[in-house]
Amino acid sequence: MPNIQEAHVINILWSTGLALVIYAVKSILLRFIHKKIANQLLYFKAKRLINFIAFMLYMVLFALIWFEAGGALVTYLGLFSAGLALALKDILLNIAGWLYILFRQPFDIGDRIEISGVKGDVIDQNIFKFRVVEVGNWVHAEQSTGRIVHIPNYKIFMDPLANYSLGFEYIWDEIRVMVTFESNWRKAKGILQEIIGKYSEDLEEDVQRRLHETSRKYMIYYNNLTPIVYTDVKDSGVQLTMRYICEPKMRRFTTEKIWEAVLDAFGAEIDIDIAYPTMRRVQL
Repeated sequence: MPNIQEAHVINILWSTGLALVIYAVKSILLRFIHKKIANQLLYFKAKRLINFIAFMLYMVLFALIWFEAGGALVTYLGLFSAGLALALKDILLNIAGWLYILFRQPFDIGDRIEISGVKGDVIDQNIFKFRVVEVGNWVHAEQSTGRIVHIPNYKIFMDPLANYSLGFEYIWDEIRVMVTFESNWRKAKGILQEIIGKYSEDLEEDVQRRLHETSRKYMIYYNNLTPIVYTDVKDSGVQLTMRYICEPKMRRFTTEKIWEAVLDAFGAEIDIDIAYPTMRRVQL
C-alpha cells in the first residue's frame, strides 16, 4: 500500500509539472506568433489550434503517466473520475462545448451571434469560454456597447444560437414610415420604393452570388430578393414599411442613409407629411 501511495504522489507531481511546462511553452509560442502574424483573424485561428494541440498533448501524456501504475490504479482512478465528473460537471461540459465549436464550427472569430440573450461579435474562444463584444442592449441599431461578455462554452448545448454571419451573410431589415391620412400615400410609397431600390442595386450581384453559394450547404431559398414597401393603417396614419436586405454590421449606417433620403424626398413634396401621435379637440 505505501508503494502505491508513493506512486500516486509521484504521478501527481509529474502531472502538475507537465501542466506547468506545457502552459509555459504555449505562452511563449503565442507571444512569438503574436509578433510575427499581423493579421488578427489569422492569429486567433493559430491561437485556437495551439490551444487544442496543447490540450490534447497534455491529455495523452497524463494518461501515460497514470495508467502505467497498473490494474489496481485503474479501479481507483475510475472511482476518482466518477466523483470528479460530478464535482466538475460544468468544466467538463465547457470542454465538450469547446470541442464541438472547434470541429462543428457553429461560429468563428469575427462572426456576429446571439446566444443566451446576448448579442455580439465573437473576439475570442478557448477551452472554457468564448468572448463577444456586445452589440445592441441600450444602444440602438445593434451597434457596439463596448462591453466584453464572457459566455461559457456549455451554453452552446443549452440555448439556441443565432449566427448572423454564417452562410448567407445578409439579413432582412425593415424601416417603418408613417404618413398622415391626408397625405398622398401612393406617391409616398412610390418614393420609398425608389429609394430602397437604388440602395439595393449595389448589393444585388453579391447577394445573388452568396445565396447561390449558401444553397449548396443549406436549404435556403428566397422566391424574391427585391426590396418591397408594404402598406398598413395605424391610429396615427398610413404606415409604409420598407423591407430590404442589408449586411448585419452595416445596419445602423444603412438605416441612416435611407432615412436621410426619405426626409429629403418628402421635404420636397407639399402633399406628403410624416405623421406623429396627435390629439384633436372638437368643441360642440
